[in-house]
Amino acid sequence: MLKQNLWAKMLAAMILGILTGLAVNPSTGWISYELGLIIGNWLALPGKLFLSLIQMIVVPLVFASIIQGIASNEDIEFLKKMGLRVVLYFIVTTSLAVTIGVSVAMIINPGHYLDTSGFNSYQEASLPSGVEQTLTGPGIINIPDYLVNLLPNNPLQAMVNTQMLQVVIFAVIVGIALVSTESKNSRLLLELMGSIQSVCMTVVQWAMLIAPLAVFGLLAQIMIQVGLEALLGMAAYVVTVILGLLLLLCMYCTIVFLVTRMSIVDFLRKIRPAQVLAFSTSSSAAVMPLSLQTAEEKLGVRPGISRFMIPLGTTINMDGTALYQAAAAVFLAQVFNVDLSSTALLIILVTSVGASIGSPATPGVGIVILATILTSVGIPAAGIAIILGVDRILDMSRTAMNVTGDLTASLVMNRWLENRKGDHH
Repeated sequence: MLKQNLWAKMLAAMILGILTGLAVNPSTGWISYELGLIIGNWLALPGKLFLSLIQMIVVPLVFASIIQGIASNEDIEFLKKMGLRVVLYFIVTTSLAVTIGVSVAMIINPGHYLDTSGFNSYQEASLPSGVEQTLTGPGIINIPDYLVNLLPNNPLQAMVNTQMLQVVIFAVIVGIALVSTESKNSRLLLELMGSIQSVCMTVVQWAMLIAPLAVFGLLAQIMIQVGLEALLGMAAYVVTVILGLLLLLCMYCTIVFLVTRMSIVDFLRKIRPAQVLAFSTSSSAAVMPLSLQTAEEKLGVRPGISRFMIPLGTTINMDGTALYQAAAAVFLAQVFNVDLSSTALLIILVTSVGASIGSPATPGVGIVILATILTSVGIPAAGIAIILGVDRILDMSRTAMNVTGDLTASLVMNRWLENRKGDHH
Protein backbone atom coordinates (compact mmCIF):
# COMPACT_ATOMS: atom_id res chain seq x y z
CA MET A 1 0.00 0.00 0.00
CA LEU A 2 2.81 2.38 0.93
CA LYS A 3 4.58 1.72 -2.36
CA GLN A 4 1.65 2.89 -4.44
CA ASN A 5 -0.36 5.36 -2.45
CA LEU A 6 1.08 8.81 -1.97
CA TRP A 7 -1.62 9.69 0.59
CA ALA A 8 -0.76 6.60 2.68
CA LYS A 9 2.92 7.56 2.68
CA MET A 10 2.01 11.10 3.70
CA LEU A 11 -0.37 9.91 6.42
CA ALA A 12 2.37 7.65 7.84
CA ALA A 13 4.85 10.55 7.65
CA MET A 14 2.31 12.80 9.37
CA ILE A 15 1.82 10.43 12.32
CA LEU A 16 5.59 9.81 12.62
CA GLY A 17 6.23 13.55 12.46
CA ILE A 18 3.73 14.31 15.24
CA LEU A 19 5.15 11.54 17.48
CA THR A 20 8.76 12.58 16.82
CA GLY A 21 7.92 16.22 17.51
CA LEU A 22 6.17 15.40 20.78
CA ALA A 23 9.10 13.17 21.85
CA VAL A 24 11.65 15.89 21.08
CA ASN A 25 9.50 18.68 22.57
CA PRO A 26 11.47 20.41 25.38
CA SER A 27 8.55 19.81 27.79
CA THR A 28 9.46 16.10 27.95
CA GLY A 29 12.69 17.19 29.64
CA TRP A 30 14.86 14.94 27.47
CA ILE A 31 16.54 17.79 25.65
CA SER A 32 17.00 21.53 26.16
CA TYR A 33 14.79 24.13 24.48
CA GLU A 34 17.62 25.38 22.22
CA LEU A 35 18.54 21.87 21.07
CA GLY A 36 14.84 21.22 20.37
CA LEU A 37 14.68 24.25 18.08
CA ILE A 38 17.87 23.19 16.26
CA ILE A 39 16.56 19.65 15.72
CA GLY A 40 13.21 21.03 14.57
CA ASN A 41 14.87 23.33 12.07
CA TRP A 42 16.93 20.53 10.54
CA LEU A 43 13.96 18.15 10.43
CA ALA A 44 11.94 20.80 8.59
CA LEU A 45 14.63 21.24 5.90
CA PRO A 46 12.99 18.89 3.30
CA GLY A 47 9.66 20.57 4.00
CA LYS A 48 11.06 24.04 3.44
CA LEU A 49 12.77 22.86 0.24
CA PHE A 50 9.49 21.35 -0.95
CA LEU A 51 7.53 24.57 -0.29
CA SER A 52 10.22 26.72 -1.93
CA LEU A 53 10.28 24.47 -4.98
CA ILE A 54 6.50 24.67 -5.37
CA GLN A 55 6.40 28.43 -4.72
CA MET A 56 9.12 28.88 -7.32
CA ILE A 57 6.96 27.20 -9.94
CA VAL A 58 3.48 28.32 -8.89
CA VAL A 59 3.36 31.68 -10.71
CA PRO A 60 4.23 30.34 -14.19
CA LEU A 61 1.98 27.33 -13.55
CA VAL A 62 -1.05 29.44 -12.55
CA PHE A 63 -0.46 31.83 -15.45
CA ALA A 64 -0.12 29.11 -18.10
CA SER A 65 -2.95 26.97 -16.68
CA ILE A 66 -5.52 29.76 -16.61
CA ILE A 67 -4.71 30.90 -20.15
CA GLN A 68 -4.94 27.31 -21.38
CA GLY A 69 -8.18 26.75 -19.53
CA ILE A 70 -9.76 29.84 -21.08
CA ALA A 71 -8.41 29.18 -24.56
CA SER A 72 -9.79 25.64 -24.66
CA ASN A 73 -13.32 27.10 -24.29
CA GLU A 74 -13.23 29.09 -27.48
CA ASP A 75 -16.73 30.49 -27.31
CA ILE A 76 -16.66 34.04 -25.84
CA GLU A 77 -20.38 34.00 -24.91
CA PHE A 78 -19.83 30.78 -22.99
CA LEU A 79 -16.83 32.29 -21.19
CA LYS A 80 -18.95 35.23 -20.06
CA LYS A 81 -21.61 32.90 -18.69
CA MET A 82 -19.09 30.59 -17.09
CA GLY A 83 -17.19 33.49 -15.52
CA LEU A 84 -20.37 34.85 -14.00
CA ARG A 85 -21.43 31.47 -12.67
CA VAL A 86 -18.00 30.78 -11.20
CA VAL A 87 -17.93 34.11 -9.34
CA LEU A 88 -21.50 33.64 -8.07
CA TYR A 89 -20.75 30.08 -6.99
CA PHE A 90 -17.61 31.18 -5.11
CA ILE A 91 -19.41 34.04 -3.35
CA VAL A 92 -22.35 31.84 -2.30
CA THR A 93 -20.20 28.98 -0.95
CA THR A 94 -17.85 31.39 0.87
CA SER A 95 -20.83 33.19 2.47
CA LEU A 96 -22.26 29.83 3.58
CA ALA A 97 -18.85 28.88 5.03
CA VAL A 98 -18.67 32.12 7.03
CA THR A 99 -22.23 31.59 8.28
CA ILE A 100 -21.29 28.08 9.46
CA GLY A 101 -18.21 29.50 11.24
CA VAL A 102 -20.16 32.20 13.08
CA SER A 103 -23.03 29.85 13.99
CA VAL A 104 -20.80 27.09 15.40
CA ALA A 105 -18.79 29.60 17.46
CA MET A 106 -21.97 31.19 18.83
CA ILE A 107 -23.50 27.83 19.76
CA ILE A 108 -20.39 26.34 21.43
CA ASN A 109 -19.10 29.63 22.97
CA PRO A 110 -15.44 28.47 23.08
CA GLY A 111 -14.35 31.84 24.51
CA HIS A 112 -16.11 31.05 27.79
CA TYR A 113 -13.98 27.95 28.41
CA LEU A 114 -10.75 29.93 28.64
CA ASP A 115 -9.38 31.24 31.89
CA THR A 116 -9.18 34.92 30.90
CA SER A 117 -7.59 36.22 34.11
CA GLY A 118 -4.11 36.43 32.58
CA PHE A 119 -5.27 38.02 29.35
CA ASN A 120 -5.23 41.69 30.25
CA SER A 121 -1.56 41.79 29.32
CA TYR A 122 -2.58 40.61 25.85
CA GLN A 123 -4.55 43.82 25.30
CA GLU A 124 -1.24 45.64 24.94
CA ALA A 125 0.72 42.68 23.53
CA SER A 126 2.63 43.24 20.36
CA LEU A 127 1.22 41.97 17.08
CA PRO A 128 3.10 39.53 14.85
CA SER A 129 5.33 41.38 12.41
CA GLY A 130 3.71 42.28 9.12
CA VAL A 131 0.26 42.73 10.65
CA GLU A 132 0.36 46.40 11.65
CA GLN A 133 0.56 47.86 8.20
CA THR A 134 -2.38 45.82 6.90
CA LEU A 135 -4.78 46.84 9.63
CA THR A 136 -6.47 49.64 7.76
CA GLY A 137 -9.03 47.87 5.60
CA PRO A 138 -10.45 49.67 2.56
CA GLY A 139 -13.07 52.26 3.57
CA ILE A 140 -15.96 53.17 1.24
CA ILE A 141 -13.95 56.08 -0.16
CA ASN A 142 -10.96 53.85 -1.02
CA ILE A 143 -12.87 51.05 -2.75
CA PRO A 144 -12.59 52.54 -6.30
CA ASP A 145 -8.77 52.82 -5.88
CA TYR A 146 -8.68 49.30 -4.46
CA LEU A 147 -10.53 47.97 -7.52
CA VAL A 148 -8.23 49.84 -9.92
CA ASN A 149 -5.18 48.41 -8.10
CA LEU A 150 -6.43 44.89 -8.81
CA LEU A 151 -5.34 45.47 -12.42
CA PRO A 152 -1.57 45.08 -12.40
CA ASN A 153 0.01 48.12 -14.09
CA ASN A 154 3.20 46.08 -14.12
CA PRO A 155 2.36 42.38 -14.61
CA LEU A 156 5.99 41.32 -14.21
CA GLN A 157 6.21 43.06 -10.85
CA ALA A 158 2.99 41.34 -9.74
CA MET A 159 4.62 38.03 -10.68
CA VAL A 160 7.87 38.88 -8.87
CA ASN A 161 5.95 39.85 -5.71
CA THR A 162 3.65 36.78 -6.13
CA GLN A 163 0.51 38.92 -5.92
CA MET A 164 -1.60 36.00 -7.04
CA LEU A 165 -4.87 37.86 -7.52
CA GLN A 166 -3.20 40.31 -9.92
CA VAL A 167 -1.46 37.45 -11.75
CA VAL A 168 -4.81 35.66 -12.12
CA ILE A 169 -6.54 38.79 -13.46
CA PHE A 170 -3.70 39.38 -15.94
CA ALA A 171 -3.87 35.72 -17.07
CA VAL A 172 -7.67 35.94 -17.53
CA ILE A 173 -7.32 39.10 -19.64
CA VAL A 174 -4.56 37.55 -21.80
CA GLY A 175 -6.58 34.34 -22.14
CA ILE A 176 -9.72 36.16 -23.30
CA ALA A 177 -7.64 38.29 -25.68
CA LEU A 178 -6.09 35.14 -27.17
CA VAL A 179 -9.55 33.61 -27.70
CA SER A 180 -10.66 36.82 -29.43
CA THR A 181 -7.59 36.89 -31.72
CA GLU A 182 -7.35 35.05 -35.06
CA SER A 183 -5.98 31.57 -34.49
CA LYS A 184 -2.94 32.08 -36.74
CA ASN A 185 -1.83 34.91 -34.43
CA SER A 186 -2.63 33.20 -31.14
CA ARG A 187 -1.51 29.63 -31.90
CA LEU A 188 2.19 30.14 -31.08
CA LEU A 189 1.50 31.73 -27.72
CA LEU A 190 -0.94 28.98 -26.78
CA GLU A 191 1.62 26.31 -27.68
CA LEU A 192 4.17 28.15 -25.54
CA MET A 193 1.72 28.14 -22.60
CA GLY A 194 1.24 24.40 -23.09
CA SER A 195 5.02 23.89 -22.94
CA ILE A 196 5.36 26.07 -19.83
CA GLN A 197 2.66 24.06 -18.12
CA SER A 198 4.32 20.73 -18.98
CA VAL A 199 7.71 21.93 -17.70
CA CYS A 200 6.12 23.18 -14.46
CA MET A 201 4.35 19.86 -13.94
CA THR A 202 7.68 18.02 -14.40
CA VAL A 203 9.29 20.12 -11.67
CA VAL A 204 6.24 19.42 -9.50
CA GLN A 205 6.69 15.66 -9.99
CA TRP A 206 10.24 16.02 -8.71
CA ALA A 207 8.97 17.95 -5.72
CA MET A 208 6.39 15.24 -4.98
CA LEU A 209 9.23 12.74 -4.51
CA ILE A 210 10.20 14.48 -1.27
CA ALA A 211 6.60 15.22 -0.22
CA PRO A 212 6.41 12.50 2.50
CA LEU A 213 9.76 13.65 3.95
CA ALA A 214 8.51 17.23 3.81
CA VAL A 215 5.33 16.29 5.67
CA PHE A 216 7.31 14.46 8.37
CA GLY A 217 9.70 17.35 8.97
CA LEU A 218 7.16 20.18 8.93
CA LEU A 219 4.87 18.42 11.42
CA ALA A 220 7.76 17.42 13.69
CA GLN A 221 8.89 21.05 13.82
CA ILE A 222 5.38 22.32 14.61
CA MET A 223 5.01 19.81 17.44
CA ILE A 224 8.44 20.70 18.86
CA GLN A 225 7.43 24.37 18.92
CA VAL A 226 3.81 24.06 20.00
CA GLY A 227 3.69 20.98 22.21
CA LEU A 228 0.58 19.41 23.66
CA GLU A 229 -0.07 21.99 26.42
CA ALA A 230 -0.87 24.80 23.99
CA LEU A 231 -3.26 22.52 22.12
CA LEU A 232 -5.06 21.31 25.25
CA GLY A 233 -5.49 24.83 26.69
CA MET A 234 -7.24 25.92 23.53
CA ALA A 235 -9.13 22.67 23.02
CA ALA A 236 -12.61 24.24 22.94
CA TYR A 237 -11.57 26.73 20.26
CA VAL A 238 -9.79 24.08 18.16
CA VAL A 239 -12.80 21.76 18.40
CA THR A 240 -15.13 24.59 17.37
CA VAL A 241 -13.16 25.42 14.22
CA ILE A 242 -12.67 21.77 13.26
CA LEU A 243 -16.37 21.05 13.79
CA GLY A 244 -17.20 24.00 11.51
CA LEU A 245 -14.78 22.66 8.87
CA LEU A 246 -16.37 19.20 9.08
CA LEU A 247 -19.80 20.77 8.50
CA LEU A 248 -18.31 22.55 5.49
CA LEU A 249 -17.04 19.19 4.22
CA CYS A 250 -20.58 17.78 4.61
CA MET A 251 -21.86 20.74 2.55
CA TYR A 252 -19.36 19.95 -0.24
CA CYS A 253 -20.27 16.27 -0.23
CA THR A 254 -23.96 17.18 -0.49
CA ILE A 255 -23.26 19.54 -3.42
CA VAL A 256 -21.21 16.85 -5.20
CA PHE A 257 -23.91 14.23 -4.67
CA LEU A 258 -26.79 16.48 -5.76
CA VAL A 259 -24.99 17.83 -8.83
CA THR A 260 -23.08 14.79 -10.12
CA ARG A 261 -24.74 11.82 -8.32
CA MET A 262 -21.22 10.62 -7.44
CA SER A 263 -21.20 8.63 -4.20
CA ILE A 264 -19.76 10.59 -1.28
CA VAL A 265 -17.37 7.78 -0.29
CA ASP A 266 -16.10 7.62 -3.86
CA PHE A 267 -15.56 11.40 -3.99
CA LEU A 268 -13.68 11.47 -0.67
CA ARG A 269 -11.51 8.50 -1.71
CA LYS A 270 -10.49 10.20 -4.95
CA ILE A 271 -9.57 13.54 -3.39
CA ARG A 272 -7.80 12.06 -0.36
CA PRO A 273 -4.19 12.52 -1.59
CA ALA A 274 -4.82 16.21 -2.29
CA GLN A 275 -6.45 16.67 1.14
CA VAL A 276 -3.58 14.97 2.99
CA LEU A 277 -0.96 17.05 1.16
CA ALA A 278 -2.96 20.24 1.84
CA PHE A 279 -3.24 19.34 5.51
CA SER A 280 0.48 18.75 5.91
CA THR A 281 1.82 21.72 3.93
CA SER A 282 -0.99 24.21 4.77
CA SER A 283 -0.51 25.82 1.37
CA SER A 284 -3.19 25.56 -1.34
CA ALA A 285 -0.56 26.64 -3.87
CA ALA A 286 1.63 23.66 -2.98
CA VAL A 287 -1.27 21.30 -3.65
CA MET A 288 -2.46 22.97 -6.86
CA PRO A 289 -0.56 20.64 -9.24
CA LEU A 290 -1.91 17.58 -7.41
CA SER A 291 -5.42 19.10 -7.41
CA LEU A 292 -5.20 19.55 -11.20
CA GLN A 293 -4.15 15.94 -11.62
CA THR A 294 -6.89 14.72 -9.25
CA ALA A 295 -9.59 16.73 -11.03
CA GLU A 296 -8.61 15.51 -14.51
CA GLU A 297 -7.55 11.92 -13.88
CA LYS A 298 -9.73 10.83 -10.98
CA LEU A 299 -12.81 13.04 -11.07
CA GLY A 300 -13.00 13.17 -14.89
CA VAL A 301 -13.16 16.96 -15.12
CA ARG A 302 -12.37 18.31 -18.59
CA PRO A 303 -8.87 19.87 -18.72
CA GLY A 304 -10.38 23.09 -20.09
CA ILE A 305 -12.38 23.48 -16.90
CA SER A 306 -9.92 22.15 -14.34
CA ARG A 307 -7.10 24.35 -15.67
CA PHE A 308 -9.30 27.39 -15.30
CA MET A 309 -11.06 26.49 -12.04
CA ILE A 310 -8.25 25.07 -9.90
CA PRO A 311 -5.73 27.96 -10.27
CA LEU A 312 -8.59 30.45 -9.93
CA GLY A 313 -9.98 28.60 -6.92
CA THR A 314 -6.55 28.40 -5.29
CA THR A 315 -6.45 32.20 -5.43
CA ILE A 316 -10.02 33.29 -4.71
CA ASN A 317 -11.96 30.33 -3.31
CA MET A 318 -10.92 30.10 0.33
CA ASP A 319 -13.99 28.79 2.12
CA GLY A 320 -12.02 27.07 4.88
CA THR A 321 -10.06 30.25 5.60
CA ALA A 322 -13.20 32.38 5.62
CA LEU A 323 -14.94 29.98 8.04
CA TYR A 324 -11.92 29.94 10.35
CA GLN A 325 -11.65 33.74 10.41
CA ALA A 326 -15.32 34.18 11.26
CA ALA A 327 -15.11 31.59 14.05
CA ALA A 328 -11.87 33.11 15.39
CA ALA A 329 -13.41 36.61 15.42
CA VAL A 330 -16.43 35.41 17.42
CA PHE A 331 -14.15 33.43 19.77
CA LEU A 332 -11.93 36.47 20.50
CA ALA A 333 -15.02 38.64 20.95
CA GLN A 334 -16.13 36.18 23.67
CA VAL A 335 -12.67 36.18 25.27
CA PHE A 336 -12.57 40.00 25.46
CA ASN A 337 -16.29 40.33 26.29
CA VAL A 338 -17.00 42.37 23.18
CA ASP A 339 -20.72 42.30 22.37
CA LEU A 340 -21.19 41.58 18.70
CA SER A 341 -24.19 43.43 17.30
CA SER A 342 -25.92 42.21 14.14
CA THR A 343 -24.06 44.97 12.27
CA ALA A 344 -20.73 43.69 13.61
CA LEU A 345 -21.65 40.15 12.53
CA LEU A 346 -22.52 41.47 9.07
CA ILE A 347 -19.14 43.25 8.90
CA ILE A 348 -17.40 40.00 9.90
CA LEU A 349 -19.35 38.18 7.17
CA VAL A 350 -18.53 40.70 4.43
CA THR A 351 -14.89 41.18 5.47
CA SER A 352 -14.26 37.42 5.72
CA VAL A 353 -15.73 36.80 2.28
CA GLY A 354 -13.86 39.74 0.75
CA ALA A 355 -10.56 38.99 2.44
CA SER A 356 -10.60 35.28 1.67
CA ILE A 357 -11.13 36.09 -2.01
CA GLY A 358 -7.94 38.14 -2.25
CA SER A 359 -5.63 36.28 0.11
CA PRO A 360 -2.42 34.64 -1.15
CA ALA A 361 -2.36 30.84 -1.00
CA THR A 362 0.58 30.60 1.42
CA PRO A 363 0.85 29.33 5.01
CA GLY A 364 0.01 31.77 7.80
CA VAL A 365 -1.62 34.49 5.71
CA GLY A 366 -4.92 33.92 7.52
CA ILE A 367 -3.51 35.62 10.62
CA VAL A 368 -2.83 38.88 8.76
CA ILE A 369 -6.35 38.94 7.33
CA LEU A 370 -7.84 38.08 10.72
CA ALA A 371 -6.18 41.19 12.19
CA THR A 372 -8.06 43.30 9.62
CA ILE A 373 -11.38 41.66 10.50
CA LEU A 374 -10.87 42.07 14.25
CA THR A 375 -10.06 45.78 14.10
CA SER A 376 -13.09 46.42 11.89
CA VAL A 377 -15.43 45.25 14.71
CA GLY A 378 -13.51 46.63 17.68
CA ILE A 379 -11.90 43.44 19.01
CA PRO A 380 -8.29 44.01 20.19
CA ALA A 381 -6.13 42.69 17.35
CA ALA A 382 -3.50 41.73 19.91
CA GLY A 383 -5.85 38.86 20.79
CA ILE A 384 -4.24 37.12 17.85
CA ALA A 385 -1.36 36.33 20.20
CA ILE A 386 -3.77 34.01 22.07
CA ILE A 387 -4.58 31.90 19.03
CA LEU A 388 -1.12 31.94 17.41
CA GLY A 389 -0.09 28.82 19.31
CA VAL A 390 -2.73 26.62 17.72
CA ASP A 391 -3.00 28.52 14.44
CA ARG A 392 -0.76 26.17 12.50
CA ILE A 393 -2.89 23.11 13.29
CA LEU A 394 -6.03 24.98 12.19
CA ASP A 395 -4.20 26.41 9.17
CA MET A 396 -3.58 22.83 8.06
CA SER A 397 -7.22 21.83 8.55
CA ARG A 398 -8.65 24.86 6.75
CA THR A 399 -6.26 24.42 3.81
CA ALA A 400 -7.54 20.85 3.35
CA MET A 401 -11.06 22.31 3.12
CA ASN A 402 -9.96 25.05 0.69
CA VAL A 403 -8.61 22.37 -1.64
CA THR A 404 -11.77 20.27 -1.26
CA GLY A 405 -13.76 23.37 -2.20
CA ASP A 406 -11.75 23.90 -5.40
CA LEU A 407 -12.26 20.28 -6.48
CA THR A 408 -15.98 20.50 -5.69
CA ALA A 409 -16.26 23.70 -7.76
CA SER A 410 -14.50 22.01 -10.71
CA LEU A 411 -16.96 19.11 -10.58
CA VAL A 412 -19.96 21.46 -10.42
CA MET A 413 -18.79 23.56 -13.38
CA ASN A 414 -17.90 20.44 -15.37
CA ARG A 415 -21.39 19.06 -14.81
CA TRP A 416 -22.96 22.38 -15.81
CA LEU A 417 -20.92 22.36 -19.03
CA GLU A 418 -22.06 18.82 -19.86
CA ASN A 419 -25.69 19.85 -19.36
CA ARG A 420 -25.16 22.86 -21.57
CA LYS A 421 -23.58 20.73 -24.27
CA GLY A 422 -26.59 18.42 -24.01
CA ASP A 423 -28.94 21.39 -24.63
CA HIS A 424 -27.17 22.13 -27.90
CA HIS A 425 -27.56 18.65 -29.39
